[in-house]
Amino acid sequence: MIRTALVGVGGWGKNHARVLHEVGSLCAICDVDDTRSGQFGAAYDVPHYTDIHEMLSNESFDAAIVATPTKTHFHIGEILLQSKKHLLLEKPFTYEPAEGRKLQLMAEKAGVVLTCGYIERFNPAIQATHDIMQEKRYGDIVLLEFHRESNIPVHIKDVGIIHDTAVHDIDTANWLFDQMPQVVFTRAGHIRHTHEDFASIMLGYDNNRTAILACNWLSPVRSRLFRATFTAAIVKGDFITRDVQVNNEAIPVADDEPLKHELESFLHAVRTGSEPVVTPHQAISVSEIAKAALLSRQRGVPIYLDLR
Repeated sequence: MIRTALVGVGGWGKNHARVLHEVGSLCAICDVDDTRSGQFGAAYDVPHYTDIHEMLSNESFDAAIVATPTKTHFHIGEILLQSKKHLLLEKPFTYEPAEGRKLQLMAEKAGVVLTCGYIERFNPAIQATHDIMQEKRYGDIVLLEFHRESNIPVHIKDVGIIHDTAVHDIDTANWLFDQMPQVVFTRAGHIRHTHEDFASIMLGYDNNRTAILACNWLSPVRSRLFRATFTAAIVKGDFITRDVQVNNEAIPVADDEPLKHELESFLHAVRTGSEPVVTPHQAISVSEIAKAALLSRQRGVPIYLDLR
């Protein structure tokens, strides 16, 4: 079993702790909050730390998951890659694409796996849609639409909704279309948050294929839906319930937990040396697109991209 340390057991990190424990891989926990670190260390009977350097000195492990605020990803990632640890950084990879590229070069030099936690690729509803696309059951895909809304998350303070939420759908659209967009246009604003808390984003791909993303932190109702328009069918799905319909008729979908599937995939890549499902280039490209979306919002014009 791959011995895996977890850095960050806050809002989403606690779920990583649970799943890593379930698969028998969790070997240590680090969190700057001493109370939180101790609580989860005791709960899963593993050593706990508040300092990553101390953990590296005292523990022997193969891989690490980093689920800390995005602004810390580059610094923590550097430390772990310098110690030749396989690494999964939670989304978004880094704020600045240049920092992501530095981490990519470090991972290549160290000969370790580097990936990003874009969990929706492992959502059975999206995987079922991906299968439909690959098999061309209903012709070619023309349009993707994503809609996410919820109340404002209290633990997200360092980013707005584009970096925290829209990046999921940016990555999903890139994966389903199997290419990167050439243009992005955004309208967004903020009402309750210091950063933007609502956004509408249009991504333009080859052959006039389009992805439309709408997200907000203004609703008391949590909703995460998608719709894929094919030349011969409409596929609708729910990220939360993992239900999928084709032309309003339900189809069978696997009942897997996306996070467990994601972490098992990462551990498999570490064991076998295979390419991770989310490559560093793909994760960096999502950061490029998110940055372009924010620039489009600021300037009020489309931003053209070249992400080959």
